[in-house]
Amino acid sequence: MPRILLVEDDDHIRAALRLMFEGAQFIVDDAASGEEGLAMFASAAADLAVVDVMLPGMSGFETCQQLRDQSDLPIVIVSARDETADVVRGLESGADDYVTKPFVPEELLARVRAHLRRRSDRSMGPFRLGVLQVLPDEGVVRHDDGSEMHLTSTEFRLLVDLAQADGRVLSREDLLERVWGYDYFGDSRLVDVHIRRLRTKIEPDPSNPTFLVTVRGSGYKLVR
Repeated sequence: MPRILLVEDDDHIRAALRLMFEGAQFIVDDAASGEEGLAMFASAAADLAVVDVMLPGMSGFETCQQLRDQSDLPIVIVSARDETADVVRGLESGADDYVTKPFVPEELLARVRAHLRRRSDRSMGPFRLGVLQVLPDEGVVRHDDGSEMHLTSTEFRLLVDLAQADGRVLSREDLLERVWGYDYFGDSRLVDVHIRRLRTKIEPDPSNPTFLVTVRGSGYKLVR
């Protein structure tokens, strides 16, 4: 069964989410602080983490960053703060997704399932982006000197799905459905922040992208 790390300081919310996830056949490690959550992750690596932003001591942003430094597991941040700056900060901390409170528990469960279910289509052959070689069957991006570039699982899915479009423009809605696995409750900010993060890794000049191009009013395309 998939293992979830749940980091939430509100006892009632944590207990309710634990019951929901266990009822959906997940193993749940629940923690009331970021420090406790990281200790749990060190002893038993989870398949996905759900992290509240407002935590005592170490913030959810810091917790997310430390989890991301250790693993490419999907991370969903939960917060009562919906301002764009907070959403972007959470995603820049390494989160793959962002859910705002109050939320419908079934929505969170659907997002968690989508992240665990979604995998890149590895039937696509290798392709190049300048000095980078992308190997979908291996799930890696390699420099010409042989060194590997680290991409999170979401960043890699985004890159491969754009490549599979073969130069066609994909809208934010297309990418939410293809990469995140859902659409009607999706947030286009997820796409924009992950595109920006991906550009910092694959573009020679991220401020003037040549591979991952914005088509104003339409979406994004990958130029190979």
